[in-house]
Amino acid sequence: MHAILKHARNTALTLMGFAALFTLLLSVVYHNTLTPIAESEAQARMALFQQIVPAQLFDNALLADTQVLPVDPLLGNQQPIVANIARIQGQASAVIFEVVAHDGYSGDIKLLLAIQADGQLAGVRVLAHKETPGLGDYIDIAKDRWITLFDGLSLQKIPATLWKVKKDGGDFDYRAGATVTPRAVVGAVARALDYVAQHHNTLFGAKPS
Repeated sequence: MHAILKHARNTALTLMGFAALFTLLLSVVYHNTLTPIAESEAQARMALFQQIVPAQLFDNALLADTQVLPVDPLLGNQQPIVANIARIQGQASAVIFEVVAHDGYSGDIKLLLAIQADGQLAGVRVLAHKETPGLGDYIDIAKDRWITLFDGLSLQKIPATLWKVKKDGGDFDYRAGATVTPRAVVGAVARALDYVAQHHNTLFGAKPS
């Protein structure tokens, strides 16, 4: 009996030793990969920002200059989001943030926008969508240039009543057979412009974070 108990104890101690070693190894791997992963994500996000924010609009560290935006129906967000502020010599020149269109054909469409201090769109990109391949996915810059239609537009150039696809009496082109997808995107961009107009002083008057 004593031998059995001794064997069981030794086995338990061995297993505990392996478990501790395995936990230690996982911790080392996690900490060694954490920084490279964070740096890779930051580089990818910065590359995306540079697609929609011209270099002449900022001389600050875009990723570090942030402002939290609360939940708002105009943004379509269900929790606060972080906006990035572009600045030239300390003066805010554009705000970069995400919005969600909940009325896509196959679900939510997440967009990233850059809107300048004068209310003009610097650029728009689709971050995520589930639209039908070969039909509604032309909103993705990797598939088509359609999304660049928004470059340089504003509520001053196109009245709010015309921020619709042409089928609905608006100003925006769409592909035949895929009206729902562009309708959702146009609506989300228009609401984002409205949000910035309503919160202009807060967005562009804040000091660098």
